[in-house]
Amino acid sequence: MKPLVHPSVEDITVEGILHALSDPTRVEIFSRIANSGCSASCSTFLTVGEKAVPKSTLSQHFKVLRDAGLVRSLRVGVEMQNSSRCQEIDKRFPGLLPAIVGALKAQAGESEPTREPTRQRPRTKSEGKGKSKATSK
Repeated sequence: MKPLVHPSVEDITVEGILHALSDPTRVEIFSRIANSGCSASCSTFLTVGEKAVPKSTLSQHFKVLRDAGLVRSLRVGVEMQNSSRCQEIDKRFPGLLPAIVGALKAQAGESEPTREPTRQRPRTKSEGKGKSKATSK
């Protein structure tokens, strides 16, 4: 069998990640692996969403995710175990993956992206004086 190739962290690119996550099926596969916290076999994803995915199509999806550096695949007997590389990617591109997945979910109407409330700082006296000159008279 051919050895599996995984890019080093330095070779992972934003463009590759965006390409890999441009397909809704791959987004779902990656999200499920990343959120599970453990490895998952390819056969776990024979149904994604409400549709059946052929094994040959799954193999292609996993190859794209692996080539982008999003998952690490390991052969265990006849199965492929896949785990996310989120921690490695987050060190290289902090916050990128949660932002992409959150935006895609918001676009699909699944949930609103979580945001910190914006806090306004109080104005200083010097900032207030500049405004009062313009508004006086």
